[in-house]
Amino acid sequence: MLSEKLKEETKQNHQILEKALVGNLKAIRNQGEYVELLKLFYGYFGGLEESIAQSIDPNLLPDNAERRKIEYIANDIEALGGDVPAKAEGADLPRIQSHLEALGALYVIEGSTLGGKIISKMMQQQLGLSGDGLSFFSGYGDRTEQMWNTFKDVLNAQAENPEQEAAVIAAANQTFLKFGDWFAKHQQTA
Repeated sequence: MLSEKLKEETKQNHQILEKALVGNLKAIRNQGEYVELLKLFYGYFGGLEESIAQSIDPNLLPDNAERRKIEYIANDIEALGGDVPAKAEGADLPRIQSHLEALGALYVIEGSTLGGKIISKMMQQQLGLSGDGLSFFSGYGDRTEQMWNTFKDVLNAQAENPEQEAAVIAAANQTFLKFGDWFAKHQQTA
């Protein structure tokens, strides 16, 4: 199945990004630092979602509108007193010119909801947050696993040959790499 191949073929880039994010998350000691992290997610995911939206047909993924995360991040930033930043564009984002590449990028976004539940609990403990500021990392709440499985079903039904699988995998790897680059670039200026 493609979802299993994706997990294996993106493992290294996923782990590199995860290591950088987890280190930053553990170091957060106040709401201002948390807001800065949310701004990084907003900038990258905001640009990425716009790019994905141009290649995803509602017939392919009927619940795609529900999967948009950017509004939740913006609400969290504003609830904690921050200003919503600009969205990534151009070379800061992976190339998405087909529904297969869009699905590869969505694999990264949708997969982040699984780890988001852990991050939400971490921020509750570290900062005492109890609602405001946690909507993005709370994902789909109790429906997170169900939404992930629905996405994987759609994903697994799309690639019909090795070339199409390769397009999805390449897009997912680029999404991880570009997010890592975005994170590193903006951590230096934050």
